[in-house]
Amino acid sequence: MTIHDQIDKDVKSNDIVLFMKGTADMPMCGFSGRTVQILQHLGVPFKDVNVLASEEIRQGIKDYTNWPTVPQLYVKGEFIGGADIVMEMYQSGELKTLLADKGVAHS
Repeated sequence: MTIHDQIDKDVKSNDIVLFMKGTADMPMCGFSGRTVQILQHLGVPFKDVNVLASEEIRQGIKDYTNWPTVPQLYVKGEFIGGADIVMEMYQSGELKTLLADKGVAHS
């Protein structure tokens, strides 16, 4: 299985996936930490993938989306964006609406 195949499997088999620096329990950058806080505040379970665990994953996720930065958030297989986009969507209420529209349970 190639790294692209592994990323594709993670994205398509989990409702929410966050490719991030560190883990949800121990974010290794402020942008990743902020995105985790938003998801936790919304009360949604998510899979975290630590891109620092492997250079192959770190580069692979950037190639997968053609997006140069991490974190990267996926909801129901759809790339949502990075920390700034997630923050804007959260503040406007758009993220909560997106989760509801996609059928993702949240508080």
